[in-house]
Amino acid sequence: MREWRRYSIRQLVGAPISGKRPTGGVNAESEGIPSLGGENIRADGGMDYGTINRVPVEFFRSMPKGRLQANDVLINKDGAQTGKVGLYDGRFDEAAVNEHVFILRSSSGAIDQRLLYYFLLLPDTQLRIARRITGSAQPGLNSQFADAVHLTVPSERGEQRRIAEVLSTVDEAIEQTEALIAKTQQIKAGLMHDLFTRGVTADGQLRPPREEAPQLYKESPLGWIPKDWETFVLDGSDIAIIDGDRGEHYPQSHELLSYGHCLFLSATNVTKRGFEFSSKQFITRNKDAKLRTGKLVRGDVIITTRGTVGNIAYYDDAVPFSHVRINSGMVILRSSHPTLLPDFLYASLQQHIFDREYKRVVSGSAQPQLPIRDLKRFNLLLPHADEQGRILARVAAIHDQIASESETRSKLCELKHGLMHDLLTGRVPVTIESAPETKEVAANV
Repeated sequence: MREWRRYSIRQLVGAPISGKRPTGGVNAESEGIPSLGGENIRADGGMDYGTINRVPVEFFRSMPKGRLQANDVLINKDGAQTGKVGLYDGRFDEAAVNEHVFILRSSSGAIDQRLLYYFLLLPDTQLRIARRITGSAQPGLNSQFADAVHLTVPSERGEQRRIAEVLSTVDEAIEQTEALIAKTQQIKAGLMHDLFTRGVTADGQLRPPREEAPQLYKESPLGWIPKDWETFVLDGSDIAIIDGDRGEHYPQSHELLSYGHCLFLSATNVTKRGFEFSSKQFITRNKDAKLRTGKLVRGDVIITTRGTVGNIAYYDDAVPFSHVRINSGMVILRSSHPTLLPDFLYASLQQHIFDREYKRVVSGSAQPQLPIRDLKRFNLLLPHADEQGRILARVAAIHDQIASESETRSKLCELKHGLMHDLLTGRVPVTIESAPETKEVAANV
């Protein structure tokens, strides 16, 4: 390994630089100069420019420090996510930071700014930064953290740049993939509306919109729908609403186990995207046998009805648990309808119907809940079964596309983490394509 040396952050970049805001604060509607804060730094590293607050031009001109330059490293200095870091890309002609962020900038060129950013992202560095956080009610970093936290970095500038280039290339690929996912999500939102209002004809195409072919549509309780579709009310239909068992045998907290016979669903398991099993709790076979209603069978649709209302999941063969029960904040929809496909019931509720009908039936209620008496009033869609299948195929295709893009992003993130470990520890040397500079960091610190 080429020569690497250990320095404090202050030796590499000097004193951390902070900014400020005018009295009364700032907001995104203000005109003026962008003012970046902790909300613009992502928890996993990097920048988020989605919402930009601004300060008046006159205030910016009066700031003695805190003005941003391209490739400045930003670190969140207080709050719940103290220590998260980002790399400013210089996208604004002029910009500043507020008082909740430090700028780390090497004016001497002692370290490549991009390399500094990646060193600060390392889990080991994040741990050392976390040890410098003080305060409990309002945790934060003071500028002395720059003296206490040390980094072991390559001495040669060429090696620094090459490592930064490799990691930046992976980051660019991650950003491009995230942009592709966001674009596909936008396409999906429009497509879901079209699929559940226009449908898919036998030739696999969406019907023309009502504005172009009004003769193909009719009014319904769910708005304009194709003429050969029907709607029906959930109450009195072939779809049963099944509540969980809330009686004397309902599991107490001490009866919920980290493994066991029957998965007992919690609010974290039923999300806007369907089931999520990163966190699980179970009950014993004996407890399961004592409970009466609320056990799932394949094809059931699960809806959260208290707390976060309207998260919907589908218990199909892809769910890897054979014994599953709902908790007291959920209900089951179990269909025996002769022509309504259970997965169409799930998709139409999740992607189109639920929000509309929930707003209608609970209008005026301040309580975040959906009583069964109100759920019974929901209207549901009923296209012909073959068209349900065509709609579901289009839904599956866009979901598969997003899943594929998300998997690509996950693989790139794994690659980045592996490269950071290998390159930022010197475990794997880089090839310096251009002639290396021999001037060492030590000359500038």
